[in-house]
Amino acid sequence: MDEHTGQAAARHTPVLLRRCLELLGPALAAPGSVLVDSTLGMGGHAEGVLTAFPQVRVVGLDRDPQALDLAGRRLAGFGPRFTPVHAVYDEVRDVLDELGIGLVQGVLMDLGVSSLQLDEPERGFSYAHDAPLDMRMDPGTATTAADVLNTYDERELTRVLRAYGEERFAPRIARAVVRARAQRPLTRTGELVDLVRQAVPAATRHTGGHPAKRTFQALRIEVNGELEALGRALPASVEALAVGGRIVVEAYQSLEDRMVKRTLAVGATSSAPPDMPVEPAEQAPYLRLLTRGAEEADEAERAANPRATSVRLRAAERLRPTPRHLVPTRTARRAA
Repeated sequence: MDEHTGQAAARHTPVLLRRCLELLGPALAAPGSVLVDSTLGMGGHAEGVLTAFPQVRVVGLDRDPQALDLAGRRLAGFGPRFTPVHAVYDEVRDVLDELGIGLVQGVLMDLGVSSLQLDEPERGFSYAHDAPLDMRMDPGTATTAADVLNTYDERELTRVLRAYGEERFAPRIARAVVRARAQRPLTRTGELVDLVRQAVPAATRHTGGHPAKRTFQALRIEVNGELEALGRALPASVEALAVGGRIVVEAYQSLEDRMVKRTLAVGATSSAPPDMPVEPAEQAPYLRLLTRGAEEADEAERAANPRATSVRLRAAERLRPTPRHLVPTRTARRAA
């Protein structure tokens, strides 16, 4: 094990790995099965899949070049069974087209900020360290958290904090940001933490976690367009599944979990009118839910891996194709 491989393994303990493997297992049993790990990170889940299912190929997507490098070194020993791709998870269909892959047997999504990003103070994701206000998952993109704080007007800042952080004091924090940047631009996470702490009522500063937690979450989501990408990625991932294929999604905050719940529930519900005597095949559910509600980590895993504290896991199985499956992929169209 080289230095980089050891770094990835030591810095990242995959959440609910055993349960993920249990849920994906029936879909990955056949030789030639393909799993898309849509949020590769440092490769912990991918390593678990590649080890547990020797016949499976994993395509690992991540927008973070540093994560791809670390995971690539960690998983190099699996040879051609592992393919890393620099992409956001809503690009799953384009990625599969480029690789000449039609439908896949599994999709795994471990949402939110990665351990790597939180552990690198200079990237600005953590309110626990003073660092540049960056928060870009892909450092090659343009907009940083500093750009958002220093250019959005008060109304837009309030919207971002309220919609993406569910921050009840969003107007007060936005007003404080506008006042502060009138003196000089905000550039450091420490400045933002102090500003938020002063903006919220004193009685709330010591309850409900760190007072800047929701503000940092909101800015990160805005900078990276996370919810917009997730809104495209969920249906695209379901469409990428072969019949019998399975999708497993781990979410860590309510906004993401609600989107996952809604997408899977739509697929698991008949679209036929309730009074129709015979359900048309094309209106029957195309998903079967594999979890009863959202599953959580047990106390032992939470104690061993703090990131598991807030996880909500949902999973579903593909029951039938839908008309979109009849549309040729981009690769197939080029071949024709």
